[in-house]
Amino acid sequence: MAKAIKKQALGRGLSALLKETNSDINSAEDKFADKLVGNILEIELDSIEVNPYQPRSYFNEEALRELASSIKELGVIQPITVRKFEGNKFQLVSGERRFRASKLIGNKTIPAYIRLANDQEMLEMALVENIQRKDLDPIEVALTYQRLIDEIDLTQEEMSVRVGKKRSTISNYLRLLKLDPIIQTGMRDGFLSMGHGRALINVEDPEEQLKIYEKIIEEKLSVRQTEQLVKDGKETPVKIISNPTKQKDNPEFISKGLKTFSAYFGHKIDVKLSGVDKGKILIPFHSEEDFNRIKKLLE
Repeated sequence: MAKAIKKQALGRGLSALLKETNSDINSAEDKFADKLVGNILEIELDSIEVNPYQPRSYFNEEALRELASSIKELGVIQPITVRKFEGNKFQLVSGERRFRASKLIGNKTIPAYIRLANDQEMLEMALVENIQRKDLDPIEVALTYQRLIDEIDLTQEEMSVRVGKKRSTISNYLRLLKLDPIIQTGMRDGFLSMGHGRALINVEDPEEQLKIYEKIIEEKLSVRQTEQLVKDGKETPVKIISNPTKQKDNPEFISKGLKTFSAYFGHKIDVKLSGVDKGKILIPFHSEEDFNRIKKLLE
């Protein structure tokens, strides 16, 4: 199928036309737009830049290698999508994994579908495409919904139509952003599910949220157990890990820094002072898996 695409692209003589097109194509009225837009061409990888609006910042290396191996064997079955820039330059609209995997195996060109898109449309398409991915964690989904609201100015009703999700589903994701950043990090690292997060939203006190979060990690509580713990919180005491140094006694630079450390490591980080401006940073872990996760963050 990849060979058929290449034959179609080169057979029309459109690749030669690209060299004559030295300006952006932003509308159907632009020169050569009628000849290029809507066609699949074999484009040099070095002439394509990634989409600056791409919300996806992490690409699994192992998955990329698997895709690269498939492309090496079968070719790029589904073309990427690009828009035309000035000169012989293009910008990705979608297909960054295929683009990266093709470069990984040393390919020089890739089949690409050319379409019209302005900056606003580029951002919206990137965000909506991002939501359709199956490997997103709940916080990534929530942040993407929030960007659609903030940057595209969509209401939840409009977004429901664009992404094909119920408004209640969108609302449930957005509520996760009210959780403490440490808990959000735990969800991004896979220690909590969306069900855990939805249960914790019902705890108004941030400190109490963190105590329950630590208990979930330590005792590997299920979503149902977490819901029950939240519901009967007063009857089921939460284990409180003693803090060797109270936050209020810490110098201001430590108090501010602890929030950054805690968000990064996904746990509440403590310090043990041995002077006015010296001491030890204490990083807790709750399992071998958790220890290895923290170790990887420090490598």
